[in-house]
Amino acid sequence: QVELAESGGGLVQFGGSLRLSCAFLGRDFSAYLMGWYRQAPGKERELVARITPGRSTDYVDSVKGRFTISRDNAGNTYLQMNSLKSDDTAVYYCNARRILYGQGPDYWGQGTQVTVSS
Repeated sequence: QVELAESGGGLVQFGGSLRLSCAFLGRDFSAYLMGWYRQAPGKERELVARITPGRSTDYVDSVKGRFTISRDNAGNTYLQMNSLKSDDTAVYYCNARRILYGQGPDYWGQGTQVTVSS
């Protein structure tokens, strides 16, 4: 069983920065693909960024060059968000998907609100 605990959301001005954190509570963190998703009001949830156990990363086009995903060996995954825009306003969710040494369900955090004011 895996639990994910997000933190770091809040209200920020246009052009500002925020850093989201996701704590992985469970076993075998190094076997999981970690991702950040977001969902804005009236829109579908979308993948923002993801990072493999080997630290390969992937981003949605709209955040390339502004957001950086990273992970450490202690079970934490981060999303550094710079040059924030109004379109980045959403609830951000951490996701964990096992891709090594077996498979399992997707795990989700409770979400953290990011609001960018113009």
